Amino acid sequence: MKTKKALFIGGIKSGKSLNAEIYTLKHSLQKPIYLATTEFIDDEMQKRIEAHKLQRDAQFETLEEPLKLYEPISKQKSAVLVECLSMWINNMLYHGFGFAEMKKELEAVLALDKTVVFVLNDVGCGIIPDNALAREFIDISGKLSQLIASSCDEVYHTIAGISTRIK
Repeated sequence: MKTKKALFIGGIKSGKSLNAEIYTLKHSLQKPIYLATTEFIDDEMQKRIEAHKLQRDAQFETLEEPLKLYEPISKQKSAVLVECLSMWINNMLYHGFGFAEMKKELEAVLALDKTVVFVLNDVGCGIIPDNALAREFIDISGKLSQLIASSCDEVYHTIAGISTRIK
C-alpha cells in the first residue's frame, strides 16, 4: 500500500476525528498508531480525552506526546493519526516554542515516507480575537494548515459529521 498524507480539518465537534480514525484504519496494513497530543489540563479536558479513548476503543495503539511529532512518527511502521494539531500548537506555544520551530517539526514529518493523517481545527472563520496570544494561535494555525494541506495527498473538510474531499 502506497503511503499517504491526509488532513481532516473542521470546526470543533464537527466529526473530523471520527472520520480521520475511519480513514486511518482503512489505510493501515496493521494496527495504526494514535498519536494523542492533548495534555491533561483540567477535569473537563480529562473527560474529553476519555471520550476519545472510548471512541477509538482498542483499534489503535495510543502514544501520548504533547510536543514532539517527528521522533515518535519516524519510528512507526504503521499508519499514524495525529490527534490533534490544534492542541499541539497550543502546547508548543504554552511551552515557549514559536512558529519557526513548529514549521520545522511539521516539515520533517511531512517529508517522511509514512502514512500520516492529521486532524486540525479550522479556526479561520471566526472574528479576530481581542488578545495577542489568541491572535498568534490563529495566525500559526492558519499558516501551518496551508503548509500541511499543500503537502498532503488528500484534504477533507468536515462539517456535521460529513467529510468532503477538497483535495
